[in-house]
Amino acid sequence: MLRPWSAAEVSAVVGEGRLPHWAEDFPAEGDRVIALLLTEHSEWLGEFGHRQIVERASGLVVGSIGLFWPPRAGEVEFGYGVVPSRRGRGYATEAVRALVAFALNAPGVRAVYAEVDPANPASARVLRKAGLPRVHAEVARERFRLTAAEASGS
Repeated sequence: MLRPWSAAEVSAVVGEGRLPHWAEDFPAEGDRVIALLLTEHSEWLGEFGHRQIVERASGLVVGSIGLFWPPRAGEVEFGYGVVPSRRGRGYATEAVRALVAFALNAPGVRAVYAEVDPANPASARVLRKAGLPRVHAEVARERFRLTAAEASGS
């Protein structure tokens, strides 16, 4: 399940606090980076911004995912992460599928993409399982991209 970040949660992460509805290893380093960015880009707290990944069974926040809004030339980048204690359970793939479907129906978006470090094959597997083909690979980055036409089968 995805839900928006609240200003209080952003403040807690930035201030290195703990909230009772977080998994024991949330926030991870990537969540801290996102929280800092959210303080600079308050628009990312809006409809097309960042979300927390919530484990249905426990109600705990186990990661985050979001769009780096606004789109540029019809494309929007997204990023995600799940805390180590909850990896391998399909949460990232489920969250990516939901966010990609949402983004491809957003105004001005014709394609979504994510970039991953080739040294992180688990993240590349998540993107492939979520239906994003790899479109570019370099030594330092791999890009996975899906267009609205590809998603609809046109």
